[in-house]
Amino acid sequence: MSARILLPLLCALSLPALAGQGHFSFGQPAKAAEVDRTVEIVLGDMYYEPGSVQVKAGETVRFVLKNEGALLHEFSLGDAAMHAEHQKHMLMMQQMGMLTPTGMQHDMSKMDHSQHDMSGMQHGKMAHDDPNTVMLEPGQSAELIWTFSQSTGLEFACNIPGHYQAGMVGNVEVKP
Repeated sequence: MSARILLPLLCALSLPALAGQGHFSFGQPAKAAEVDRTVEIVLGDMYYEPGSVQVKAGETVRFVLKNEGALLHEFSLGDAAMHAEHQKHMLMMQQMGMLTPTGMQHDMSKMDHSQHDMSGMQHGKMAHDDPNTVMLEPGQSAELIWTFSQSTGLEFACNIPGHYQAGMVGNVEVKP
């Protein structure tokens, strides 16, 4: 597949599959005014603390995330299949020079595009802004607010190449 086709496809596929009603099958992004509970999660190098979270269907949770590791990490909600697909895109982003061990390169002019046609990118910039995902550089903190629906097999994971495989994955149990 040519780079002219592959890069726009990568950008389109980096957004998780949305359900018919305009939200994810396991829930949807929410606003601060809707928060029922706050859960703090530390991102370390190849672990999350805590490693699992229980939520109720319909509950809106504010995840307060802090990267205390020395590496770039991600907190992404999804099932194993969604994470596996996202990992492919993250690997391509790494190969393009978008991801470094400690950060994310947003300026496309500084990336290796010898193998990729970047003419389709707007303003020479590319973002990683899926509503179910937050990327944090070392020392950064962030929030993700989510309303959960019924779901099985839901995980939070870091999909930076090799991190999920090294054990940087946790379980979200959605109870009725």
